[in-house]
Amino acid sequence: MKLLDHLSKAVREAGVYNPDIQVAPACILWPDRDRQWEAVIPVLQAELPELMVLGDNAPEKCTGPAIWLRYAISGFAEDIELPKGKAPILYLPGVSRQDLRAVESCPDELKPLAELQYRGVIWSQVNAKDWTILAYLKSDQGGLGLDVAQDSESRHAMQLALYRLLDEEVELLRGKRLDKDYFNTLLTGGDPIRDLLLWLDQGETFQASRGENEWQAFVSVCQSQLAFNPQQDGILAGCNKLANHEGPWQAVWERFREAPNRYPHIPDQIRKCQPPSFDLFADESVAGGWPQWNQSQEEHLRRDLLALSNMPAHKAMAQLKELEQVHGGRRAVVWAELGEAPLALALKHLASMADHAQTALAAGTVTDLANGYASTGWKVDDSVMRALANVNGSEDLAAVTSAIRSVYLPWIEDSARYLQKHVDGDSYPGGSYQSAPSLPAIQGDCVLFVDGLRFDTGKRLAERLGAAGLEIAETVVWTALPSVTATGKVAVSPVRDKIRGDDSSADFEPAVAATGQSLKGGYHHKKLLKDAGWRVLDRTDNGDGQGYAWCEFGDIDHEGHDRGWKLAKHLDNLLQEVQTRITELLAAGWKRVRVVTDHGWLLLPGGLPKTELPSVLADSKWGRCAALKPGVETQERLFPWYWNPSHYFALADGVSCYKKGEEYAHGGLSLQECLTLQLVVTGGAASQAAIEFTDVVWKGLRCTVAVEGQFKGLKLDVRTRAGEAASSVVLSAKALKESGSVSVVVEDEDLEGRNAVVVLLDDNGALVAQTDTRIGGGGV
Repeated sequence: MKLLDHLSKAVREAGVYNPDIQVAPACILWPDRDRQWEAVIPVLQAELPELMVLGDNAPEKCTGPAIWLRYAISGFAEDIELPKGKAPILYLPGVSRQDLRAVESCPDELKPLAELQYRGVIWSQVNAKDWTILAYLKSDQGGLGLDVAQDSESRHAMQLALYRLLDEEVELLRGKRLDKDYFNTLLTGGDPIRDLLLWLDQGETFQASRGENEWQAFVSVCQSQLAFNPQQDGILAGCNKLANHEGPWQAVWERFREAPNRYPHIPDQIRKCQPPSFDLFADESVAGGWPQWNQSQEEHLRRDLLALSNMPAHKAMAQLKELEQVHGGRRAVVWAELGEAPLALALKHLASMADHAQTALAAGTVTDLANGYASTGWKVDDSVMRALANVNGSEDLAAVTSAIRSVYLPWIEDSARYLQKHVDGDSYPGGSYQSAPSLPAIQGDCVLFVDGLRFDTGKRLAERLGAAGLEIAETVVWTALPSVTATGKVAVSPVRDKIRGDDSSADFEPAVAATGQSLKGGYHHKKLLKDAGWRVLDRTDNGDGQGYAWCEFGDIDHEGHDRGWKLAKHLDNLLQEVQTRITELLAAGWKRVRVVTDHGWLLLPGGLPKTELPSVLADSKWGRCAALKPGVETQERLFPWYWNPSHYFALADGVSCYKKGEEYAHGGLSLQECLTLQLVVTGGAASQAAIEFTDVVWKGLRCTVAVEGQFKGLKLDVRTRAGEAASSVVLSAKALKESGSVSVVVEDEDLEGRNAVVVLLDDNGALVAQTDTRIGGGGV
């Protein structure tokens, strides 16, 4: 029970009487000479509607002079309705019990109340003294019997914090020492460390937002607990102590570290302070409070990374590992979370790149190369992308680029040249359309084509899907040559047996075998699919899970060509979109989603090496491949086209490009471009096939849903996009009841009439089932 409830009950119980031998008291008088209770009387009036106050005439506040109070308790005041069966309570601020008893000398303004002491009762202590706050809290005879300090500072803080104290649970107060620190902490909201950080962040704005009592309580708590006076010492002195985080300030620092983004101005305030002298190997736990130290470490690391450009690869690898030993710990300091240690964050992945690149993929058979890359080699590419994702400014880009080019460029160059040397003509593992195995399909298959899903990005996608509770099967596949979309997309299509290549094609675009119609633009490819019984889904159509479906989604290749190295910064968002698409398709009822792609790509900040191929020799020249003019003689390595083995084209040597300055390119022959990963994704243990929606009913903005099947442990949500949790239009997802039903409410009235999706989620937040709806009801 809260202290407010105890106090209300105590005052009311003063009016308890024995009806067999007593008459009901006319009222309960509550004298308070020092006005200690006055500040909380409005709060008490909400609990005690019979409580009236002696004061200026304000009937709407149940307040008035003595004669009006007599008039009101007699039942003559029309606008005052007292609860029946409750004795009226008259609070008398500035009046003592003795003032009422001395009737002859009683002030004239109080005389109308004097005789009520005989017809009524007075709420007082057993010793007949008025109840003070201290007496009520401390006394075990009619009070609460709490352990309360009695010094003047504690009494002062206690009165200031009284309105907060009323909300405290009395049982939680028992056993505590209620002193000035407790009351001041209570007055400041119960979290002095948070308030201190807010003050360091907001300065005068914080003080202005607090009342004088709260501010003084805050100052008192800081003095008592931190030996620091905000009013006298100032913000910069506080920030200096925060950065050093010694003694009691360690707790303040730990709180800042938990959520530094809540206090955006503190770092700049610390920068105004003079830091101690730290060397390069200073302990992060001590020096880590100073952004100046972190900035100095970043500058040292930047210089060391730039210096790698003059080192051979093996020395650069060793140097990256040493740098990781020195700077790796800074990823745990607060400045990394605030985005002020991008090089330390990138270094983790640069060191991983160096570690995995020690295993060269330039030995053995082509099968050995593929196995090595599929096992660990792809992690080198992934590390490069993750390192670049942490880069922002041009100086940091130059440093990370230097590290990447010193290790990664020779690694991919060596593996590409070795692969090209061992692939001679028809020996390419990807073969041609004539030798390609069939793609068996089952009822309920949906093939999802993702343009440019490189091997490492496929691995990253598989990891995300697995974390969402889905089951993944992986298959390593060599792409069609050349590794461009025009050739590769239809090579993974269910109707590739109906496609051939024309000898005259200079853009690597095949055609319909029966008619010779070009597949450029996609119309005839879609027609082949539909004629073969495949449903073609657009980007927003999830289908119904029946038969077979083909859909295309994802902008990885497009973003790579547009953004170059900056693709790395957007890759996770792009994969999240693909993941959302997959979960939506599974929730729509497809038994499995088969993720296929056309090619991978090379990405190198600063640009891939350039190789010369005179334009007069080529009908078309792309970044990594070219269709040569008939009869041209060249030293370029030639390879047969996947769709027409008698039609040859040129591939750039190693990882070079026929165009200058290309950071992102594909079309050539390398493990990164040609070895891809196909995924078969199924719904995992909580199969959506086991769920059936039996009812979706709207009453206004309340949606009630009933389902049948294996719904135990599932939650219901309503979203505008099924796979995006952020698109939820209800306050929170709700668990289904044992009956299989549940109701949720859409809070935003403006959404009424909008199309939405009712979704069921498992414990991991993965979609299990979904059905379309319209908010507020009506057809979809």
